Amino acid sequence: MKNLFCILVTYTKPIHEIEQILAEHRAYLQKGYDAGFLLVSGPQNPRIGGCIIGHFADKDAAIAFTHNDPYYLNNVAIYEIIEFSPVLHAKCIKEFVQD
Repeated sequence: MKNLFCILVTYTKPIHEIEQILAEHRAYLQKGYDAGFLLVSGPQNPRIGGCIIGHFADKDAAIAFTHNDPYYLNNVAIYEIIEFSPVLHAKCIKEFVQD
């Protein structure tokens, strides 16, 4: 199975600054979905950041992905990257987690 990565996004600027580049951020994430390496993403509740789950070649690739995110490029968020090995998973994501 592929290792997965949970990317925790924490906003460092007020929400009105986040909202100004939200469409760019989501368009950037869409490229990851289109390429097949992102599984799910969305805002935290309360809205202090977000969470992105996907698979990358390694942690360096996950870091590189975050460094091209419009949030990073506009200095409005920081990222914590957690790599984990999926042991159990729902049948609906079987293809996503398998090598």
